[in-house]
Amino acid sequence: MTAPDSTLDSKLKQLIRQDVQSMHAYAVQDSAGMVKLDAMENPHRLPAALQAHLGQRLGALALNRYPDGRVNDLRHALADYAQMPEGFDIMLGNGSDELIALLAMACDVPGGSVLAPLPGFVMYAMSAQLQGLKFIGVDLTPDFELDEAAMLAAIAEYKPSITYLAYPNNPTANLWDDAVIEKIIEAVGAQGGLVVMDEAYQPFASKSYADRIAKYGHVLLMRTLSKFGLAGVRLGYMIGPKALIAEIDKVRPPYNISVLNYECALFALEHREVFEAQAQDLIAQRAFLSQALAALPDVKAWHSDANMILIRVPDAARTFDSLRNRKVLVKNISKMHPLLANCLRLTVGTAEENAQLLAALENSL
Repeated sequence: MTAPDSTLDSKLKQLIRQDVQSMHAYAVQDSAGMVKLDAMENPHRLPAALQAHLGQRLGALALNRYPDGRVNDLRHALADYAQMPEGFDIMLGNGSDELIALLAMACDVPGGSVLAPLPGFVMYAMSAQLQGLKFIGVDLTPDFELDEAAMLAAIAEYKPSITYLAYPNNPTANLWDDAVIEKIIEAVGAQGGLVVMDEAYQPFASKSYADRIAKYGHVLLMRTLSKFGLAGVRLGYMIGPKALIAEIDKVRPPYNISVLNYECALFALEHREVFEAQAQDLIAQRAFLSQALAALPDVKAWHSDANMILIRVPDAARTFDSLRNRKVLVKNISKMHPLLANCLRLTVGTAEENAQLLAALENSL
């Protein structure tokens, strides 16, 4: 039998959208044998006793059956954990990525658009593009703050269906000015649009928007358990007014959360004190790492409210390659946006990993 040609047949190629053909698939860096500090993962694993306990629970699941009503137990547990306001509801996604895609699908009306500050999370623009929605990116200021005038002007001009505000932002790791955020939320509401407060990094942030969402009927709160410590489980959730969540939930695929996913998430919430202690350790490590970076010549480090730190070095490509050669993997984001010229994003790791990072960085500048 002849193996299929690696080049797609021209007739089949005609079936694929032109914009999809011009895209690149999401690339995951090879991290084998590396100190992995490129993806904002929690570096701590479960203690051995909890690993054994979780293994027993997962082993007893009915994997031959579709997910059942126990997924609602998870919805209620997450609503309690997030202190969901009265009159609000919650929906689950296979990570925040799925929720972002579902929002774009639900809001795909003629003339619809998505607006977000840049640099920001890449999936906002990608989900809009794949759904055929116009994406409007509004540059942050040079110090990565919201450009109030530019944001308000873009809202007035484009009347976006969805406006994303990451709180804190990825990859800059900062929390934006609350007064500016309120002006943006009110401006979007006046135009009849939605605002999504993306709190993916909430476990490490000094503030949350959760206690303010009840003020508005057009604001959604989105979070993920990936940074909580369950990146491998793929579980995101979104909270909003009941009537609004009910409409968006109509485009969610049935059984989108597997029995393994929801059982792992329930187990984690039952032992939340373990994950909260891990987050506190990472916050302490972030302070240590920030202080050490500030002492390095030729390194500019920005304040962080997440489990990552943005730095600028004289030559990002050279430093990235040198770190990789020393078995330390970070994220080179210097080509992502002009404001990120010569910037690297460092994930906060364990004390040992951070020490290895600093030693390698000193010899890589």
